Amino acid sequence: MPNRHEPSNIFLDKHLYAQHHLVECCFSDLKQFRRVATRFEKTARNYRAVVTLAAIIRLTV
Repeated sequence: MPNRHEPSNIFLDKHLYAQHHLVECCFSDLKQFRRVATRFEKTARNYRAVVTLAAIIRLTV
């Protein structure tokens, strides 16, 4: 187990992390819509349409 006082050699790309965080927050917001979170739609085409509508609603609010 690494010691907390030792510097770690793990490289962290801050720009990549910011992009990853943005995508995770977007998915988290989309899951607030019940139909998206429960995948209520039976076909992939209809599900994609619901996700698109939810994203549009999220961007306009």
